[in-house]
Amino acid sequence: MFFSVVIPTYNRQPILEKCLKALEKQHLSPESVVTGYEVVLVDDGSTDNTLSWLASHATQLPHVKLFQQSHQGPAAARNNGVENAIGDTIIFIDSDLVVTENFLQAHADALVAGYQKIGSDRLFTYGRVINTCNFENPTAEPYKITDFSAAYFATGNVAISRHWLEKAGLFDTQFQLYGWEDLELGVRLKKFDLKLIKCPAAVGYHWHPPFALNQIPSLIEKEIQRGRMGVLFYRKHPCWEVRMMIQMTWLHRLLWGILSLGGCLNERTLAPLLQALINQGKPQLALEIARIFLNWYNVKAVYQASIIKDFQWEILNSRNEKK
Repeated sequence: MFFSVVIPTYNRQPILEKCLKALEKQHLSPESVVTGYEVVLVDDGSTDNTLSWLASHATQLPHVKLFQQSHQGPAAARNNGVENAIGDTIIFIDSDLVVTENFLQAHADALVAGYQKIGSDRLFTYGRVINTCNFENPTAEPYKITDFSAAYFATGNVAISRHWLEKAGLFDTQFQLYGWEDLELGVRLKKFDLKLIKCPAAVGYHWHPPFALNQIPSLIEKEIQRGRMGVLFYRKHPCWEVRMMIQMTWLHRLLWGILSLGGCLNERTLAPLLQALINQGKPQLALEIARIFLNWYNVKAVYQASIIKDFQWEILNSRNEKK
């Protein structure tokens, strides 16, 4: 078993340093089935110091193979990484994830145990992702209930045999904005009856800066993009499961409309409370409260994008009928 750790990155040089250095410190057991590993880093057109730092630290990163592309989004970057990887097993992580020393061995052990249990490689392993805003020591963060994920296939920390990715068709590069490209691939993988194997021993610490009010505009933009990409997701897979995932139901509109008081609880009206919590050293609680209006932006974006898509679809159909 040879691992190719595929990592897309875009303007994340400070945390990328910690991500790559952690991957250079992997401990593989003497009896490990892992014969070796590479780190396939795809720079998605970064404009910060990423490339210059990588060039000056190349000797300290012997496992890293760098590939570059113009800014096309994570789906295209991951495809680029898979296509240039030499491993039979692909591990996807993000460039703001810092892993523990037994990360690769834990995935290997879980894969082998899974193969033996079901008698084939029709499975993938999903490691634990712990969110943290501790930049100096990200691996010190304990697991929290808010770190739980019910996603079937998410690229934050997953290992899978390469041929299943190729059979499913890799990531859809139509997903150029934020969100859903990995879960959409998961829907296609599920059609091959791949089993999800949880692997809590393969821990990755997902770093993000402590929540601050100046982040709100970019967070709102992400929710709007996620809503738009959610509609693309649904157009590809028009089923109830996807509608629930992307919050494309009247129930979600009603729920978040009520919770946000029809939009009255928003980034302006909640700003004093959020800032007070931040000042008290509770940025995570402030972020959870901010999700009230962030989710409302997402649900509205889904609804608006679905109306536009329906309108475009009607125009296309009418044109085809005239032909």
